[in-house]
Amino acid sequence: MSMHSPIPKPADASFMNQYLDALSLVERLHRLLLDVIKDEFERVGVLEINAVQALLLFNIGENEVTAGELKTRGYYQGSNVSYNLKKLVDMGYMHHQRCEIDRRSVRVKLTEKGCHVRDTVADLFERHAEGLEGRGVLSQDGIDSINTSLRRVERYWTDQIRYIY
Repeated sequence: MSMHSPIPKPADASFMNQYLDALSLVERLHRLLLDVIKDEFERVGVLEINAVQALLLFNIGENEVTAGELKTRGYYQGSNVSYNLKKLVDMGYMHHQRCEIDRRSVRVKLTEKGCHVRDTVADLFERHAEGLEGRGVLSQDGIDSINTSLRRVERYWTDQIRYIY
């Protein structure tokens, strides 16, 4: 009895290759998104924050949150979000206040300056959505299909983390 996995059938190898292509594409798209955001902020002359920080402000939006809540939502890893939140507070993009119940926890929300960054990212995304649809790059059905597929992969990966370990 062999301890190795069976040799994949041609169909399995094809699926595996497509899966690896999809993983690579998701990774490249995320890096490209950060480059697009960086370019937008260079264009409007906001150079003191980076694309990750701008996206963080966009994702927080109108909410008042803790670093733990952002991590739980799946947006960021703990040390990364804590570092960026501290930088954003220091630069005046966010207010912070200790929680009344748990004094170890700090709640943050956007300042007017942070809201301006959030709005800049929102405007950029709105222009992109209009361009993608208007130029026929993606239809409503196409974007629905992409989102459905990506949510299924997200659920599968989440289940792998929760139930395998």
